[in-house]
Amino acid sequence: MENQRTLYNDLESILYTKEQLKEAVQQLGERITRDYKGRKPVMVCILKGASLFFSDLIREIDLPLTIDFMVVSSYGASTVSSGEVRLIKDLDRSILGKDVIVVEDIVDTGMTLNYLKKLLISRGASSLRIAALLDKPARRTVPLSVDYTCFEIPDAFVVGYGLDYDEVYRNLPEVGILSPSVYQAKTE
Repeated sequence: MENQRTLYNDLESILYTKEQLKEAVQQLGERITRDYKGRKPVMVCILKGASLFFSDLIREIDLPLTIDFMVVSSYGASTVSSGEVRLIKDLDRSILGKDVIVVEDIVDTGMTLNYLKKLLISRGASSLRIAALLDKPARRTVPLSVDYTCFEIPDAFVVGYGLDYDEVYRNLPEVGILSPSVYQAKTE
């Protein structure tokens, strides 16, 4: 029988366990509920990476909210941003006069969210905030602040809980650092 590898064998280490993720998302949901009391925010999920975080987060927010989805890309199959942001799927409804919270899995260079922030403000959002599971400020190349975040992480390539490398590892219930041997093998 062929040697079976699990996804965990490709990780250098686990950064955040299921329990740590659950607790952080719950606390963030409570904070957003307090901050937006009396309002009806539009929660915008940036697909595909933020989908798991987004689903858990909106269930922790006790407000009448609406949801929408966008797909943007700046990575492709690489571990480094290409620098070019492509809008692949746009919002389904107008955000004119709405309080918008963009939900992203990770803020790295900030280029994607900087682009989205300008785009959505130009469409007449009355307010716009960013909620991210992970913030990696060491890689920021544009000035961008994250309004809500669960964890600040070191400059490492992470996967799990929706985050991927070449469309794999999203289904890991934890967030871990991907072993460089996994992605270096593809580039050689």
